[in-house]
Amino acid sequence: MDVDDKRIEYAVNNTEILRRPKQNLATFGTTNIYYYLVTEPVYAELMEHVAETVVREGKVIAERPRIVTPYYLSRLDGFSQNARQYFKMLLSEYGAHAPGLFYTYRNEPKELTIVSNSLPEVVDKLNTDIDKSGDPLTTIIKGEDQLWDVSLLKFIHDMTRSSLSNNLTQMGSRGLLNVDSGGIPVDARVRIEEMFSRVMRGEAEPYELKDELHRWDLFDEYEDRFLALFKKGRRE
Repeated sequence: MDVDDKRIEYAVNNTEILRRPKQNLATFGTTNIYYYLVTEPVYAELMEHVAETVVREGKVIAERPRIVTPYYLSRLDGFSQNARQYFKMLLSEYGAHAPGLFYTYRNEPKELTIVSNSLPEVVDKLNTDIDKSGDPLTTIIKGEDQLWDVSLLKFIHDMTRSSLSNNLTQMGSRGLLNVDSGGIPVDARVRIEEMFSRVMRGEAEPYELKDELHRWDLFDEYEDRFLALFKKGRRE
């Protein structure tokens, strides 16, 4: 294990979720989680008798989880060769069309504040403020200053694990985990229909829909409908 791996492992092991959101990730919608990530400043050990706490605020946006297959994952762009080798392992172990959940997140950092109080005092005040606001989707995370983003990823991983069972149960009850004869999950068909509607309303770009169809190897099946979008645009 190299030095960077050890630092990351240390940051993960020293991350604490001091206040958990009161709700899991939504199965059929977007979840917005506001976070306060508190750390002792990296220079704290050099300053005696000075209590300061770094407070980073932001929002983690979890998009609606999607049902995907190893085949679909193998066709995503932006992954390294090592990741693609992992996808091949999934294909070999589970088959091309075994359904699983795919979560996507976006981090929107807001503010960074250095507070002249100890970390426990800051956490107590944050808890009081959150209790007053009554927001069930606010979290407090204690992390490591230099690797605070690793601490945030640890929180995201924990949220995903705690939500997975409920998300799968709800999707299964609606039949969205079912796979058709071509290996396409019902949820993927639903998503494609939603994307067609969004493109028609001008809320999504046609290339996003085209890319999704190609990932599922479905462009030929939907080609006429896709091209009709442009014919409709010219008539209008």
